[in-house]
Amino acid sequence: MLTVTERRIADVVLATPQVVAFGTVAEVAAAAEAGTATVVRLATKLGYGGFVDLQADVRDEFAHQLMPAAERIRQLGASEDLAGRHIAAESGNVTGTLAGLDAATVGTVVGLLADDRRPVGVLSGSASRGVATQFVHDLCHLRPGVELIGGNDVDVLQTLALAAPNTVIIAVDLRRYDRWLLDALVTAHRHGFLIVAVSDSVISPLAADAAHALVVDAVSAGPFDSHVGTLALFNLVVAEVAVARRSNATKRLDRLEQAWSADGALDG
Repeated sequence: MLTVTERRIADVVLATPQVVAFGTVAEVAAAAEAGTATVVRLATKLGYGGFVDLQADVRDEFAHQLMPAAERIRQLGASEDLAGRHIAAESGNVTGTLAGLDAATVGTVVGLLADDRRPVGVLSGSASRGVATQFVHDLCHLRPGVELIGGNDVDVLQTLALAAPNTVIIAVDLRRYDRWLLDALVTAHRHGFLIVAVSDSVISPLAADAAHALVVDAVSAGPFDSHVGTLALFNLVVAEVAVARRSNATKRLDRLEQAWSADGALDG
């Protein structure tokens, strides 16, 4: 978790990355109303060797990842090795995401999701909706009380207002985050829900009030962010929840299989 001052610095990185990319430690510190030592300490806390390494990473992100799809598509060129370019990007996303996970954090999140006394609500930005829907679908096969929260503002606020106090909120989105989702997380935090953030940076605004944060790689060979790393993370979490709930999940899956077989709902 970031301190209040570190969060202010993180907000500068997210809101005005050009200050970090092309400025000095002193300029970043001034923009965040923090000390230069705190800026360097945050860079180290995020896994960088120092401010220079953070700056280099932000420059790279500023040049590509923060760029709208309309700008990215203008930079795409033809490739003789079409498949190879995408294989490199997507295999890198999977490897980077899974290799970068903190085992203790994953274990804690799995424990929360395996506990069916805790309802689970999943909030997803529009771009991440597909992988979030698959995650909810898979988790529902293993335990009850899992819901994809969506709809208009009234629907979302109603769902959060009526949710049980011990609800776990899984929030997933990538940078250029949906404003409604950030607003919903403020409400979720106000209700006292435990929030798990799944995003592409530990300083993502999704993680501002999160108890736990899981980071995914989202590099793309095309104009849109990749969700392959996010899907790989969700697959890992579901597999671990299945192990943790082996007995109850087996009974639940047996009942589902019997129902599908009895009605001939599945072919093959």
